[in-house]
Amino acid sequence: MNKTPFTLAALATVAVLSTLATPALADNSENGINVGGAVRANYAYKDYSENSKDKAGDFSFDMAAIKFNGRLDNWGLAAEYRFTSETNYIKYGYGFYDINPKWQLQFGINKVPFGNPEFISNSFWFGLPYYLGFEDDHDIGIKAVYQSNGWHTDLAFYKNPEYAASENKRYATDLYTGSINGTEYHNEETNQVNLRQTYTFEHNGGSTTLGGSAQFGQIYNSKTGNNGDRYALALHLDSSYNDWNLQLQALQYEYDAADAIDPNKIGVSVVSWQYEIATKGQSYSANIAKIIDTDWGSVKCYNDFGLMTPDVADETYDNSMQNVTGCAISAGPTYTMVDFIMGKNMTFSTANNDHIGLPEVGDNWDKRVNINFGYYF
Repeated sequence: MNKTPFTLAALATVAVLSTLATPALADNSENGINVGGAVRANYAYKDYSENSKDKAGDFSFDMAAIKFNGRLDNWGLAAEYRFTSETNYIKYGYGFYDINPKWQLQFGINKVPFGNPEFISNSFWFGLPYYLGFEDDHDIGIKAVYQSNGWHTDLAFYKNPEYAASENKRYATDLYTGSINGTEYHNEETNQVNLRQTYTFEHNGGSTTLGGSAQFGQIYNSKTGNNGDRYALALHLDSSYNDWNLQLQALQYEYDAADAIDPNKIGVSVVSWQYEIATKGQSYSANIAKIIDTDWGSVKCYNDFGLMTPDVADETYDNSMQNVTGCAISAGPTYTMVDFIMGKNMTFSTANNDHIGLPEVGDNWDKRVNINFGYYF
């Protein structure tokens, strides 16, 4: 058993507790509980599906969500639960404590601090790292957040994901236990440590955030009882100038599962589905966006590009790519995202390649259109 994650967790805990010895300063503002939510519908057209082309696409209910945000002095809570036509699941749900104006503790299902803060995407479709498990993920654990004079530090320990590994009804991507394309997986995420450090500086016309992220954890094999290891490292930039925004990120990851049937691939699940990804590789993201203000709201137009390069022993494994061009339209309580998605050897956006980084079937860029209509309250 590799004990590195446990050692890191112990050191992290000591560091946090020693730093948090500062007396808390009470904040009595905005006490109470706010309840909100959203209702969304979705139109999808797949250029690679004859059924979709024959029907000119499909329009369906996407989801409804309810959100709670509350505070009583230095204590608070935040939660979001989602309902779809097929299932329901929690996105996040945690309590927090403001130790002082610079430090906050979060405990429960909170957002994993890895990669570009908030998102490494602008679209409804997310960026390629989301499908690898490295964007907008939420797990069960404790996180310390520090913010002062442009510096932002996140230090966290997560015991496990929000749902069991055999469950595929989840908001974000996690390791999966079950059968995928004839391969049986018994992997569970456990004992994960995260550290993210960013610095934001103001400049003429906007601001720029530079940062780095590190993630280390174990992979428990529920069949053999042995543990493997996993890690991910990333460098990221988010820069705004006037009405323009640029996001860049480079990511290296590896899943080294114990007693793997095939060490080149591993199973993951998200949004009631499961698929396979290469166990080791790099992911690169480059996104640009332009915000246009209007009398009735705003329009943000963008292009998000993602590339994944596998780094496994099997040389037949191939690159995966995703490009999303679109616009997000904000008007009052409504938010509509119109996306044109192109995928190559990429799950969810291609006809014959429901994986990331595995050997490619064919050599095509598949295309689809997605329009998501949302009302937020």
